[in-house]
Order: sequence, then structure tokens, then C-alpha cells
Amino acid sequence: MLNSTNNYREDPQADSSVSPLPLLEAKIHQTHSLARLLTKYAEQLFQEYVQHQGDPFGLPGFSPPRLPVAGLSAPAPGHAGLPVPERLRLDAGALAALPPLLDVVRRLQAELNPRAPRLLRRLEEAARRARALGAAVEAVLAALGAEPREPRPEPAAATAAAAGVFPAKVLGLRVCSLYREWVRCTEADLGQLVPGGPA
Repeated sequence: MLNSTNNYREDPQADSSVSPLPLLEAKIHQTHSLARLLTKYAEQLFQEYVQHQGDPFGLPGFSPPRLPVAGLSAPAPGHAGLPVPERLRLDAGALAALPPLLDVVRRLQAELNPRAPRLLRRLEEAARRARALGAAVEAVLAALGAEPREPRPEPAAATAAAAGVFPAKVLGLRVCSLYREWVRCTEADLGQLVPGGPA
């Protein structure tokens, strides 16, 4: 009896029959919670960015030109109709593209608003958080057995060419807006997988 007990304790496969499903659900729940938290932070970053740009930014009715951002666009109108794994692949790709863009905006703002340390810090944190959320989404995709996203080129070099104060401010506004949109989108897409979430 003693030997059989010892063998049971030493057998690394003793608990291998435990279903991995609870682990997957925990990973999804944790990543969804992170996305929900980042949605709040992204809104705060957007509002603070607008606050530091001066007029006409933040004025009622102001509609800035929608400058194209190299390597990144807003979620497509049909995004919500795609299968969840495909949506998460798109989310992960956007989140991977955002950190270098946010770094460009932070460098531009360091020149335009050197006395706004909280804004600069939030831009730096946003880049780090986008990277972390993207990695977490990639981990969820891997756990689901989905195909990984295709790598995309870094857009920072092409975007850094924004010349002039107003275009630089508009570029930053656009990047902060894209960050907010993609984090919200990621939260909604992960919500489809959360037990008890929307079907």
C-alpha cells in the first residue's frame, strides 16, 4: 500500500485528467478584465490629450481631418460580423501596431507640450499596455487553437513624417482615437467568449 501511494504522489500524470477548460476560461476572463481596464485608461488618455492641444481641439463642433495612419485603420464596419477568432486576430494586429505609433506621438508631444508630464507618462503607459493586451490576446488565440495573426511591419517610421504643429497634433489625436477604438473593440470581442457573456 505504501508503494502504491508513493507511486501516485510521484506520478506527474496523476492530475492530467483535469480538463483544461477552466484554465482557458480563466485566461479569457483575465484578458477581458485587462481590456475593460484599458478601455477606461484609453478614454482618460484621449480626454487629456485633447485638453493639452489648445483651440480648436476640444471646441464643440470641431471636426479634425481624418489623417491616414500608416499601418493602422479603425475597425471595419463589418468587424462585428466576423467569427470571433478572426476578430481577435485583427485586434491583436492592431494592438501590435499601436505601441510604435504611441511612441511617435509621445516624442512629438514632448516637443509641443514639455510641461505636460502626466500626458507624456500616459502615452508611455498606453504603449506598454497595448503591447501587454496584444500579447494576452495572442495567448487566448493560441489556447483556442486558432491560427496566429500574420506579422505586420512597424508603422513608426512612416508616421513620424508628420510635419508642422497642427498636423502633429491631429496625428496624435488620431492615434489616441484609434487606441481607444481598438481597445473597446477588443473588450467587446473577448466579451463574446466570457462565460455568461453575450452570445
